[in-house]
Amino acid sequence: MTAERGSAPAYQVLADFLRARIITGELKPGEKLPIEPDLSTQHGVSRSTVREALRVLASQNLITTTRGVCGGSFVAYPNPEQISAYLEASIRLLAQADNLSIPELAEMWSLLEVPAAGLAAMRRSPDQLQDLKKTLFSRDEVTPGRALELAKDFHSALMRASGSALVEVMARPVFEVLHDHMVTFEAPSSFWASLEHDHERIFQAIEDQDAATAQQAAREHLQKLQPALS
Repeated sequence: MTAERGSAPAYQVLADFLRARIITGELKPGEKLPIEPDLSTQHGVSRSTVREALRVLASQNLITTTRGVCGGSFVAYPNPEQISAYLEASIRLLAQADNLSIPELAEMWSLLEVPAAGLAAMRRSPDQLQDLKKTLFSRDEVTPGRALELAKDFHSALMRASGSALVEVMARPVFEVLHDHMVTFEAPSSFWASLEHDHERIFQAIEDQDAATAQQAAREHLQKLQPALS
């Protein structure tokens, strides 16, 4: 397999070919890829091209490479933390390039968190409920900076309580970018009072396993956050 003149570089063609086999499940997590000389022969490219293609796949967390007698390149096992981090980096790049606005991110956050609040009400475990409760605060007892940290922890705990690893993986990078934007917001005292009240209301609905109220409370809460996200 060689790249035609004017097309993508040969290493990218090979990387795309192997990526497709991984994504479609033809190559399973933990499965060893052919060794470099075999890949070179099979695809009609140099070993340096093979190594570059493998570096591309490794940078995308699709493969891992080990050395030694039993070493080689293996299809990586899915890692939610790595996937979330990759999404976050991509979202930040899009936002910096003005291809993605803060209001668009806020809209996506709402689309993810409102249903997640309902799921949390139905699925939360006792430990997850306690984790959520630990993030509640009194505006008279914490600084605005600490309140914002606890608010971040609240939303992270809510996502975990939803019981959906996919929702958590997708929501976390969006929220991380929005949180960084909120840090610069000079909020009036009424903002913190509203934040405190809203979190308590959402928590109570989740504790009561009232999915409809949890979703409504989350929806209204996110609407109130719009000034901090503008």
